[in-house]
Amino acid sequence: MTTIGESISRIRNLVKGSKQDAFLTDRFIYSLIIKYAKMYIKRQDALNIRLKFSSLFRTIPCEDLIETNRIEACCGSLPSSCKIMRTRNKIPLPFEGAYGAFIRTVSSIDGSTEVYRTSPAAFTSMTKTTAFKYNKQKYYWYLNGYLYLPNVDWDAISLEGIWEEDISVFTCDTKNVCKIRQKDILPIPDDLFAEVEKQVLQDLGFDIQVLVDTKAVDKQNILR
Repeated sequence: MTTIGESISRIRNLVKGSKQDAFLTDRFIYSLIIKYAKMYIKRQDALNIRLKFSSLFRTIPCEDLIETNRIEACCGSLPSSCKIMRTRNKIPLPFEGAYGAFIRTVSSIDGSTEVYRTSPAAFTSMTKTTAFKYNKQKYYWYLNGYLYLPNVDWDAISLEGIWEEDISVFTCDTKNVCKIRQKDILPIPDDLFAEVEKQVLQDLGFDIQVLVDTKAVDKQNILR
């Protein structure tokens, strides 16, 4: 799989940029890569082919939960007896798919109980149905960078997603805490990167086809 640094270098070489060029900083090029990656990933997700991104999912094995209030969780009309837990910290920024944040699994630490995605409004409506008292499933929603889980007594959860940000600090991977970002795996399928790369080059004022045609002409022109 391609690293972030390799993807940046490829684009830099195509436009013949140099590291001394303030305009073409690694941060700027990567911001363009992520901009178009979000667009294409959302489009692909809308076609229901999430399995294409399976190798990009990363697991956060343990994230602490703390109790919070109904107002913060955006469901103030729930009964006061409804206990709501929230991740202690904001989780890493996930990519957004056509159906929301690219979080594939949320579960208890031992993985025995899966938690299903919902929204504050949907959960509130659900609790008002007569059949809800028989519902044994657990639910969560993603809001303002946190996960909220009503009616659980857990101290922590495990979650799996595709993240824009480095998750080393969440995985206790101390050997990689000081690793430079460029060495991380690019969170984009390799076969999708060609489309992302094309858009980035166009943003930078270049066209891949023009570059290819120019090279072809150079090979044919004996005076060059």
